Amino acid sequence: MNTVVIIGEGPLADTVCKYLSEFPIVRRSAFGEDLPPARLVLVLSGNTSVHLQAEEILQPLGIPWLRCYESDGEGVVGPLVRPGTAGCSQCAENRYSMARNSKEDIGDLLMRLTSSDSLPIPVPEVSPFALRHLASIVSAEAAKALQGDKPHSENRIYLVNLMDLNTTIHYILPDASCPVCGQCPEDSKEAAQLTLGSCKKLSRDTYRSRSMSDLQKVLVKDYWDSRTGLFNGREFSFLSTFACAVVNLPLPMANELTGGHSHSFADSELAAILEGLERYCGIAPRGKRTVVYDSFVNLKDDAIDPLKVGLHAQEHMERPDFPYLRFDPDADISWVWGYSLLQERPILVPELLAYYSLGYGGGFVYETSNGCALGGSREEAILHGILEIVERDSFLMTWYAKLPVPRLDYRSSGDKELVTMIERVRAVTGYEVLLYNTTMENGIPSIWAIAKGGANQSLNLVCAAGAHLDPIRAAKSAVYELAGTITRVEASWNERRDDAEAMFHDSFLVEYMEDHSILYSLPEAEERLGFLLDERRPLRTFGEEFGPAAANDDLTDDLKQVLEVFRGLQLDVVVVDQSTSETLRNELYCFKVLIPGMLPMTFGHTLTRLAGLNRVLEVPMQLGYTDHKLSPEELNPYPHPFP
Repeated sequence: MNTVVIIGEGPLADTVCKYLSEFPIVRRSAFGEDLPPARLVLVLSGNTSVHLQAEEILQPLGIPWLRCYESDGEGVVGPLVRPGTAGCSQCAENRYSMARNSKEDIGDLLMRLTSSDSLPIPVPEVSPFALRHLASIVSAEAAKALQGDKPHSENRIYLVNLMDLNTTIHYILPDASCPVCGQCPEDSKEAAQLTLGSCKKLSRDTYRSRSMSDLQKVLVKDYWDSRTGLFNGREFSFLSTFACAVVNLPLPMANELTGGHSHSFADSELAAILEGLERYCGIAPRGKRTVVYDSFVNLKDDAIDPLKVGLHAQEHMERPDFPYLRFDPDADISWVWGYSLLQERPILVPELLAYYSLGYGGGFVYETSNGCALGGSREEAILHGILEIVERDSFLMTWYAKLPVPRLDYRSSGDKELVTMIERVRAVTGYEVLLYNTTMENGIPSIWAIAKGGANQSLNLVCAAGAHLDPIRAAKSAVYELAGTITRVEASWNERRDDAEAMFHDSFLVEYMEDHSILYSLPEAEERLGFLLDERRPLRTFGEEFGPAAANDDLTDDLKQVLEVFRGLQLDVVVVDQSTSETLRNELYCFKVLIPGMLPMTFGHTLTRLAGLNRVLEVPMQLGYTDHKLSPEELNPYPHPFP
């Protein structure tokens, strides 16, 4: 029988009963009474504990259910929950509440909850018209479910403005970490095993396995929605030299903005979403549950050595406000399973290195998005994770060792697009773009780009970097980043010029990512880049500095060639799979790459991680920039200018 059980009292429940009179109905005020056999349960209550009860009771019974409730002047209907499938009421509640709460909203809420003077927020009475409208939606959705049709509320919720009855439908992306329906497996050594397979490229010179047009079909539909999306805001900038798009990733206590730059706003939006997915995967383990908690001493035969990834300087750790602890090999910490591509075996990685520590302290090291990359295959994600590590390492190596790397003649590239991009930056912004070859001993083309302002520009210097198997692509990546940074820093320069002057005199005032760019926008700071800006050296051509780019049809062949380079340098390449069910539904893979020995990017002067990394002392001599191994005292003592 098509029996419907209605949980709830009041006018809404009464009206729904009336609208569903053609079906057998059993009413209950709560879940406390015995539940009769039913095809569908309707929970018409705004009490979240009742929704949790519904999940606990109905999931084992295999009974689908639909909820309706009022929240802050808005009616919510759905989702239709089918037990045993991903996407439940708690997934919906998480997406809905996360998307509507900005950081400021949460701050106001905390103030109201903690202030003794705060008054209760009045709840407006729902009009009879609004009640009938909600009841009609619930009844229509219930009838479809009972008749075997697919309701609109499967994996979706209706949102109804109870003042004007404006009604919209919003997709609910199942939450991998949901305590009710999430099926997050335990992290394991066996699951970390990795075999590289064939990965055909779109063309020899693309280094990607999925096209933007292919991704266009799923990225916005699955991940962006202003009310319930994993991303809930987007903005297009018409001030930047190139098409710039930014999307907002709402997090429990903050909003994380991620951006994309290209020649089209559509592609920039997709790039921003992809970067946001990468950020979402990298913040914390969402695709597996961490289960290993032990000391390095006990695990050292199967674990990466934390002393080889770069630790914080002793003198910085002794500062009274330093947020991190000294690494203790006997202390128990959380570990996740990764895979060593050179040792060809699973290996344990400290969770704080495999995911972001975000500068909050409490662990032994500050780690950001170093080596995180998203791709249309495992191989693609790993290759681009390596390229990001190379980009940041080459920039920092050049900075700390003060290497007088060659300046490049961008016109010699023979690439019309690159030449046009640089000339466009000059025409639109007035900044001159300078390119430098910062390629290190691994031979992977790396570019440091500088925008040099004149009398009519707000900023004096802006820096960016890029790395790629193709030097032209490395240069374009750096120029895109440069253009976006110019726009971002110019927007805050007038307010922060005094901060820049203070940071110039006291490096410890450099605490956040933007501080680095603000500091080097100051004309006085230019002297610190004198090793790079010396114009007496002749320009070098791309042909003189770089060989031909890798020309394989299979991206895995490109990756294997790179791995052989690192094998020859005795630098291990360790990968951690950060993929979640949210990305895997569209065959998108996220990996964190670690290469112990290479310099990790950090933001904030005290959080620099050079301790234990001898490459910065040895490689300059190997490349012929110095005639001796550098001492720590010879390294650049100032904060880096990476944006």
